[in-house]
Amino acid sequence: MPMTPLKSLIYKDSLLLIRDKAGLCMMFLMPMLLVVIMAYLQDSAFNVMQETRIPLLLINNDHDSLGIAIERQMEASGIFAISREIEGKTVDKNEMVQAVASGDFMIGVVIPENATRNIRKNVKRYVTGVFNGQNITPAVDSVQVDIFIDPVAKSSFLQTLMSAMREYAVRTESDFLFKEISAEVEKISPMPMTGIQLSRNQVRFREQYAMPDSRRTIPNSTQHNIPAWSMFAIFFITISLSGNMIKEREDGSFTRLRTMPCPHYLYISGKVAVYLFVCLLQFTAIFLMGIYLFPLLGLSTLTLGAQPLLLLPVGICSALAAISYGVTIGKLATSHQQAAIFASISVVIMAATGGIWIPVFAMPEAIQWVSHISPLNWGLEGFYDVILRGGSLRNILPECAASLAFAVLCLWVANQKTHESI
Repeated sequence: MPMTPLKSLIYKDSLLLIRDKAGLCMMFLMPMLLVVIMAYLQDSAFNVMQETRIPLLLINNDHDSLGIAIERQMEASGIFAISREIEGKTVDKNEMVQAVASGDFMIGVVIPENATRNIRKNVKRYVTGVFNGQNITPAVDSVQVDIFIDPVAKSSFLQTLMSAMREYAVRTESDFLFKEISAEVEKISPMPMTGIQLSRNQVRFREQYAMPDSRRTIPNSTQHNIPAWSMFAIFFITISLSGNMIKEREDGSFTRLRTMPCPHYLYISGKVAVYLFVCLLQFTAIFLMGIYLFPLLGLSTLTLGAQPLLLLPVGICSALAAISYGVTIGKLATSHQQAAIFASISVVIMAATGGIWIPVFAMPEAIQWVSHISPLNWGLEGFYDVILRGGSLRNILPECAASLAFAVLCLWVANQKTHESI
């Protein structure tokens, strides 16, 4: 039975793809490796505060209530691995700075002498003055706790640390203040005040994700990385697709095709059919990794949300956008080097601005606007709607429509600029 033109074109494009062994490895193995590596890295980052203690070198010269309270609260937090000596020897401030700067410790904390006495004196002065009707001037005996940070530590880590340290200090100051107020009140009240304890933790916080109860799951690094790197893999086929189109022009295959009774849309349709199958195969392989392989590697299992079938239209629309983009590059590029360089760099840029590597909310405002026009962001948000937000078909329609519109635009440009060079 003779093959129809479309079947012949599909067969021809399949052969071109299969013969490109390096391209196949890049399309399948590289994204899978990236998924595993990024999931491991982010999973470690998510759990570092629970599983990894931050090395801290402490010099407590106070040896009184404030120093002891701060030390106890740091130990109770479970965040820090506290050391007071280096190789069995006590250290001074200069030696601490050298140890932290060399990377032996992430943090160094120096609590000064007489810190408790100065705080207690200031608090007593304030309370006594208030009860005597005096106008209190600002304190002059302040307490300065020196904190040294490893230069490689990020600013976000420093802000978190300083917030915790301030909380420890405020708790201790509030205890002093309450005791002094109780002592002054006891002088003028027949009722004893010493038995009253300062109550803490009256305000409690409950963290939960904004999802319907019937669909509530706890997002993890797997659910963020699988959709992200699936989109990256889908768009990385543009390198192979554009390269194959240029190869056809260079070896004369495209010229011979034009002499046959084969409409141009069939030529494009054959490529779309082959590469759509490849994209869906990539999509399926990476998602199956999240479901079956990740648990074996000690990572969280991928859950597909309440309506996993909605992942298919998102994947198809994203694949069509990637294929059309690759066809456009193949039409406009004049050499393999042009196609490979432009395709790879443009995909990396769209991935960076589209939230594949960095969450969109963490980007500068100008880049956040750019992310909304990145095709990778449309697909990523569509996957998130299904997997993390428990969305319905109505929720993914905007992203699917944007991807299809991008595909139509790319094909129109390819048709208009067939013989131009980018």
